[in-house]
Amino acid sequence: MRILNIGLVCMFVGLCVSCKSARSIVTKGEVDDKLSARQLIKENGKQDAKFKTLQAKVKIDVIQDLKESSYTVNLRMEKDKTIWISATLGLARAMITPDSVKFYDKINNQYFDGDYKLLSDLLGVDLDYKKVQSLLIGEALFNLKDDNYIISTNDKSYILQPKNQGALLELFLLFNPSHFKMDSQQLLQPLKKRFLQIDYLSYQQVEKEILPKNLKIIAVEDSEELNVVMEYKSVSVNEDVRFPFRIPSGFEEIILENAK
Repeated sequence: MRILNIGLVCMFVGLCVSCKSARSIVTKGEVDDKLSARQLIKENGKQDAKFKTLQAKVKIDVIQDLKESSYTVNLRMEKDKTIWISATLGLARAMITPDSVKFYDKINNQYFDGDYKLLSDLLGVDLDYKKVQSLLIGEALFNLKDDNYIISTNDKSYILQPKNQGALLELFLLFNPSHFKMDSQQLLQPLKKRFLQIDYLSYQQVEKEILPKNLKIIAVEDSEELNVVMEYKSVSVNEDVRFPFRIPSGFEEIILENAK
């Protein structure tokens, strides 16, 4: 994980979901020790997001190297196709699609136009469009039907982990017993000394969907640590959205280390 400039960090992590008329979810569910892993995966699948488009304002607090910065960004999303983010006055803007990651920053006169290596380096785990979208809307990063899982519980959550944890990646997924959305996703890469934890601190109901309200990301590699806390406000779903994006002329391209 390379800790990139703070503007780039906030542009990426400022993606998520909320709603202007959203209703907070009160979690009173209790874990059921008799629930099987297959039943849990089935219940979780029923909560997959069904919106077509989304707009939001997201407040972000970023802590890096003991320095804290706060930002507010605008988000627009067309599910499974485009994620678009714009800082105040368009000073920085990003557009993410299944094929590319693009970003420009008018303060530093720089831009990036490439693949998911940028985001993967940022959080220390291989990412693609589906994983980025899932992270932001409270869904599992990995397809739960692609592996065999065992289930356990703690006082507040169901816990899924692969029956055979990999030597390169250990995965722990925590689910809320009230609505079966994610409470936490924890990825450990022992050999690379990397750790990624995404905590979904609270949810809200947006029309008929349950979506994150507050989210915290912790990304660690060796002695470097990045903490991001997001609060999601002023969101509407299923309205017409536009994705204006044009890299200004004369900007310097961001070249990642070890890029091919």
